[in-house]
Parts: sequence; structure tokens; C-alpha cells
Amino acid sequence: MDPADKARVGELLGRIPQGQFEIVVRTKSGDPVVLRNAPFLDDGTPMPTRYWLLGERETVIVGRLEATGGVNQAEADIGPEALVKTHNRYAAERDGAIDPDHTGPRPFGGVGGTRIGVKCLHAHFGWWLAGGNDPVGQWVADKLSISRDDYVVTGNTVARPVFTSPVAAIDIGTNSTNLLIVDPLGNEIVREVSVTRLGKGVAATGMLDDDAIGATVQQLAIYASLLKQHNVQTFRVTATEACRRASNAHKFLDQAETILGKRPEIISGVEEGKLAYRGALSKLGPHNGTTIVVDIGGGSTEVMIGVGNELHHTVSFPFGAVFLFETELHRDPPRPEELTNAIGFVTDCIDDLVRSNPQVLEATRVVGVAGTIVTIAAIELGIARFDPVALHGMTLTREAAEDVFRTLATESLSDRKSNPGLSPERADVIVGGCCALVGIMRRLRLPSITVSVHNLLDGAVQHILDPQ
Repeated sequence: MDPADKARVGELLGRIPQGQFEIVVRTKSGDPVVLRNAPFLDDGTPMPTRYWLLGERETVIVGRLEATGGVNQAEADIGPEALVKTHNRYAAERDGAIDPDHTGPRPFGGVGGTRIGVKCLHAHFGWWLAGGNDPVGQWVADKLSISRDDYVVTGNTVARPVFTSPVAAIDIGTNSTNLLIVDPLGNEIVREVSVTRLGKGVAATGMLDDDAIGATVQQLAIYASLLKQHNVQTFRVTATEACRRASNAHKFLDQAETILGKRPEIISGVEEGKLAYRGALSKLGPHNGTTIVVDIGGGSTEVMIGVGNELHHTVSFPFGAVFLFETELHRDPPRPEELTNAIGFVTDCIDDLVRSNPQVLEATRVVGVAGTIVTIAAIELGIARFDPVALHGMTLTREAAEDVFRTLATESLSDRKSNPGLSPERADVIVGGCCALVGIMRRLRLPSITVSVHNLLDGAVQHILDPQ
């Protein structure tokens, strides 16, 4: 072990451990937070505590939680059956590190050396930070609003890499091409959203349009310059529904690879949903119930179902703002029967979701992301320029969404372009996006959704910083 690490561990503990150990969790600045101990000290004494919390800040705030009755409260909230299973998992992991031929005294108990109840929140939280399946550790994290994403976990099967320069993600969608650059701690440096309409006409022709390819490649050249300007060494480039559908996607991918030095990765709808779910919830508070995330894109819509921040199921549907605009809305403004057909297409898809996943009707939190939902929210607020502070976490009621829909659907394109909150580049397809949103909210009987300005891009950069 690095002598500096060993000295720092001694400083934090007030002594040097008398057995073998490794640092398995660090702050993003590199300071030790959790140790993983060998099952025995150097003299052979059994060591029951496998994971030891020693972080300078973490030991203090967990201690405060204990001092206010946290041990008893956690024990009551988690319940005896779940605690017994937790202690057994902990003991099994520790015992798995013992030589099968070992004879003599062995470590005993589970978390904190006990088999029942909660003895020490520090021990539970330390194991949870290191990736352990510990509901008490999760309980502590929720109480303290702490995420594993705040740390560098190095002791699991997949280690979190350490970055010294910014990382980035580029998402090439049907309607827009977007860029996010963050520093090694995940703090936003650059966020760019540009309407390039790569998927123009794909629904009808099954091919990418040459002009759309040119506009998107031109935007990628700008992004390549920004990557270089900010010394980005590691980045991910994803392409979604337009490239999934187009038979000539390779033509665009070849040009994009020349510009970026990396070939865009055509991701599946399920992978798109996973990244969007992680990004959407990244800056929202913890939630213990069922969460739905709705991502209405240009060519597809993903609906994700999870519990808290853990994703359980993803469904990708072949409709989005551009798709519905091009296939169903042929007049300016659209005729009532065109709007009915567009919404009917959406509700037919959501009917399938309800039949296969009835728990979608029982969600206790619904989060909406991406251009359509953020734009509708901005129109409702009358925001002329994008304001993430005002929009993020906003409650968009179904009544408000229906009102925006009625307003936009009865306006001509030229009138829509003067609407506050609506960029001219989205003025044509936004009615298709509205049809998608109101169709989903009607069928799922959603009284409201929570808006998140964080999305697939945020999930992609988080996956770079923490691949677990």
C-alpha cells in the first residue's frame, strides 16, 4: 500500500490497523472512506468487522444520526427478518475470504459482529458504500441524502476509474444532437442542445436524408472543437431511434467517426431507457416507492419502471414528437381527427404496457425528461430562455399539459414560433410531442409529472465515471 495512504488511514483512525486491509471507497479527491479488513489480524485474532467506515466527514454525520436515535429507528424501519438476512450476507462474504483449511477461532456474527438487530450504523453504512446489499446502509444514505455516485468505489468487481480531466457524452437523437461535458467530480461544464433533425423523413423512407446528415455532422464538428477546448480525453457517443431505423445509417456513422475520432454507438431502446432513468433521477431526492420515468424523444419514447433509483423494467415505443408529426399531423394547424389519431396511436402502445406491467398504474412518482416535456413545462411557465433552476423539479399537472396542448394544436406554425418558451426549431414537431405526453398521462391516469432537466446525457457521463 502507498505509504501516504497508510499514514492517512492511521491519522483518521488514530492508530494503524493491526491486520491486512485495503481501501475500497474513497472520496473523489482520493481520501480514504471505507476499509476492507482481512478476516484475521496479523496475530491470528479473528476480525469480525469486514468493512470499516473511517471517512473524516462520514464518521461525524453518521455519528450524529446515531446520537438522535438512528440505531433504534433503523432497526424498527428495516425489521428483524430483513436484518437477519443482511447479517447472513455479510458473514457469508467475510467467511468466503477465509482459507477453507483454516482451523481454530473464526470471526463471528454479521455486520458489527452481531447476528440480530442493529449495533452500529457506521458498519452498515461502510458496507453499503462499498457496494454491499445492506438495507440499513441504504436507510442511512437516504437520511443523509448521500449517493454512491459521490464516491470512488474500488473494491468491487468493477472498479470506478479515476479521471483527472473532464469527460463527456454526445447523444445523437432523431430531433436534436446534444453534448454534456463534466469535470471529474461530475460537475457540469458545458451543456449544448441543438436541433439538427437527423431523423427527418425516416418514418416514411426508412433512410437518413442527406441534408439532415450534413446538418448533424456540422454540429458534431462544433462539439469536437469543444471537446478539444476542454481537454476531454474520455467521451461516449450514442445514436438512437433515427439510426436504429435507417437502412443507410452507416453513411452518417462513417462521417461522424471521421469528425469525432470515435464511431457513434447505436444503442437499443432498452439501453437508452437505462441511461435516461439514471440521468433523470441523478439530481432528484430519494424516493422509496415505485418510480416511472417517461422520456419522449423525437423518434421513440421510453417508459422506465423502478423502485427508488433501482431500474426494474424498460419499454421503448416507436413514437416520438417527430414521428407523430410526420405520420399523423398533415395540416397547419392539425385537424381534430389528426390529433385524435396521433393520441390514439400513443394510447394503443400504452395499453400494451399496462397489460404487461400493471404496476405502472401504481407509481408513486412519475418523472418526465427530454425536449418535449421540458419545452411544454417552459411554455406553461412562460420562460423565454431555458432556466434549469425554474424547470428542474417542477410539477407539471395534467391540466397544464392539456392546456398547452390545446393552445399549440389550434395555432398555426407561424403563431407557435412567437410562443414564449418554444424555440422556433421545435415549433413544428411540438404538437406531436404534446400528443405523446397527453396520451400517456390520460392512459396512465397521471395527475402530474415531475420535470427533470437531466436525461440520457447525464446517465451516460455517470456511467463513464462509475460503470457499475
